[in-house]
Amino acid sequence: MGKQGDANSPFGSFKYQFRYQKLVQGNDHTKGRRMSGGVCQWDKFELLDGLKSNSMKISSLKGAYVGKKHTWIRKHFSSIVFTVLLMGFLLLLDSLMGSIFEPSVLQNSPTLNKISTQIQMFGDEGGKNVVEMYGRLSRMASSALAERELKQEESTFWKEPYRKASLWSPCADRKDLKNEGKLQSNNGYIFVSANGGLNQQRVAVCNAVAVASLLNATLVIPRFLYSNVWKDPSQFGDIYQEDYFMKTLKDEVNIVKDLPSHLESLNLKEIGSLITDADLTKEATPVEYIQKILPILLKNGVVHFLGYGNRLGFDPLPSELQRLRCKCNYHALKFVPKIQQIGSLLIRRIRKYDGPKNKLDKQLLGNFITNKDTDTDIDTDREPLKYLALHLRFEVDMVAYSLCDFGGGQFEKDELQTYRESHFPLLMQRLKNSKPVSAEELRSSGRCPLTPEEAALVLAGLGFMSDTYIYLAGSQIYGGKSRLRPLTNLYPNLITKEDILSPTELAPFKNFSSQLAALDFIACATSDVFAITDSGSQLSSLVFGFRTYYGGGRAPTLRPSKKRLADILSKNRTISWSNFEGRVKNMISDAQSVRLRGWGRSIYRQPRCPECMCRFQ
Repeated sequence: MGKQGDANSPFGSFKYQFRYQKLVQGNDHTKGRRMSGGVCQWDKFELLDGLKSNSMKISSLKGAYVGKKHTWIRKHFSSIVFTVLLMGFLLLLDSLMGSIFEPSVLQNSPTLNKISTQIQMFGDEGGKNVVEMYGRLSRMASSALAERELKQEESTFWKEPYRKASLWSPCADRKDLKNEGKLQSNNGYIFVSANGGLNQQRVAVCNAVAVASLLNATLVIPRFLYSNVWKDPSQFGDIYQEDYFMKTLKDEVNIVKDLPSHLESLNLKEIGSLITDADLTKEATPVEYIQKILPILLKNGVVHFLGYGNRLGFDPLPSELQRLRCKCNYHALKFVPKIQQIGSLLIRRIRKYDGPKNKLDKQLLGNFITNKDTDTDIDTDREPLKYLALHLRFEVDMVAYSLCDFGGGQFEKDELQTYRESHFPLLMQRLKNSKPVSAEELRSSGRCPLTPEEAALVLAGLGFMSDTYIYLAGSQIYGGKSRLRPLTNLYPNLITKEDILSPTELAPFKNFSSQLAALDFIACATSDVFAITDSGSQLSSLVFGFRTYYGGGRAPTLRPSKKRLADILSKNRTISWSNFEGRVKNMISDAQSVRLRGWGRSIYRQPRCPECMCRFQ
């Protein structure tokens, strides 16, 4: 039990301030001075002294005023009683207030615990301070990491645990004899306007290539729609090499940079050639394209897919179209030299090593990874520094949309509610007409994004030492540095592209979110270990697929199950660290097993299938 008024106690100054505010009335400075002198002792001495003085006066005048004694007592009786009662009240109040604000009572008071939470939330950083949901586990993690540091025990999760992963190799670029002579026929032109960010657009491009082949059409290099969310005017040629794209696919699909002039002047909406998402079901089958789109293409010679995205399914799909999508994603789409050059600089500075390390480097960075760097801190004679890339999906839109509770108290709830009302009107309308789901139910069902604190606990449970270099993809974490504090407390070597590259080097990418996302894509794909916190993310899915395709069984990816993790963390007040470690390791190991792509699963995330990869015994 701490001492009352201890300066180190979080409630020390708050306790006495509360007491004095209750006792001091008005602006009487004398009263304020008495109160601060010793918890009302001055008042009691003053009253007692007054009573004693009055008693002495009465004794000295007893003989002379004996006749008036009873008259004086009757006259001042009410004042005497009032004085005695006031003294008793002050003594009682002092005792009562002291007992209320004992540290033991403070620790168990729900009201004051709530006040404590709010005090911790409001700090110097954007109105919020550190939010910690699993303090006990974090302390155990810190001790475990310190012990590992002494023993120099390296995590086993730096390596791919299954030998079967190395038996699969890339082969989507193999020649397909079935396509010979197919390009001689042409049913018209397909024009695609893709929406979303970098990764959604990438999927749309690959789907468009497959649809052009399916309909024997010529594909116009896709356009990218401007989004009020992403605010990026970048077009295909600003991100990918157009000529390389056309050359790689020239034996599969006819591709041109622009529509012929006689088609550009047509009002495509008026003639019925404008196709929106409302005209095609999500993940449509080839049959739907042949029945709905091919007649329009044959009639008008052109079809414009507006806002095209996830409009082609994975099964059933002819194997040659599946292979073509893999070829487009893993071979035809190369970042432009500007992105490759800065991406190479980023990777070399993280590793403190000049030169390619694996096949992923060459595929994503081309010859730029072999260029000499002028930085003096890069040593070509040493082993490259290992690093782990973490894609932490904890942006404000993701957090707000989830409807989950992240331990930030009323301030956080109000802030996220305001964001929802401003950005998600359809969600708010749906919530009004549906039965509410509690925050506990959302978390236990695995529907809450992982916080930085939860990600740190997973990494600690997997045995990654505290000096591990962690590259954080994207830097717009909800709550900023204060929310990242539980992660950086355990892993201080947390870096972003803004830390590694100078403002001058990043200047050409300013206001181009897709091009900045390409740098994150490169850093994640070429990392020694890639850690995912949300397997539904497009970036995480595409990076995971790239590492599977080109990693040669030496590019492990960590994919926690949010549902299983929620169950583990629900025992945070009682679970031992050894039990926590064991359960986390089992969760990750189960997700790393080598599996073939399942029916209906994305080839962008799971390319381990005969259409995309070849298996050697």
